[in-house]
Amino acid sequence: QVQLVESGGGLVQPGGSLRLSCAASGSISSINAMGWYRQRPGNQRELVAAFTSGGSTNYADSVKGRFIISRDNAKNTGYLQMNSLKVEDTAVYYCNADVYLTSGSYPSKYWGQGTQVTVSS
Repeated sequence: QVQLVESGGGLVQPGGSLRLSCAASGSISSINAMGWYRQRPGNQRELVAAFTSGGSTNYADSVKGRFIISRDNAKNTGYLQMNSLKVEDTAVYYCNADVYLTSGSYPSKYWGQGTQVTVSS
C-alpha cells in the first residue's frame, strides 16, 4: 500500500559526499516520522539519523557533524546528505517512515529496499 524507494547510493572516495533520497508513494495522509539506518558488513542494522515525533533530530555519534537529515513534505521525500565520508561508512543504507494512511487512524512503519554505499579509494 505504501512504498519507499531509495536512490543515490554508489561508490565514492573517502572525503567525498553523497546524497541519498527516499521517495514515498501510496495512499499517504501524512508522514509522522522518518529516519535512516545502515547495516555494515557483519553488523546489525543501526540508526544513522532520524526525525523524532517532536521534530528534533537524532544522529549517531559516528556521523555527527558530517551527515544531515532533511525532508520535503510536499514531495513525500526524505534525504540524507553525507559529507566527509569515511571507509567505515560503507554499508547498505535503509530509510524508514511512520506513515498515516488515508484510510487509517494509526501510523504504520515502512522500510525502503536499501541502497549500497561504498567508500573506497
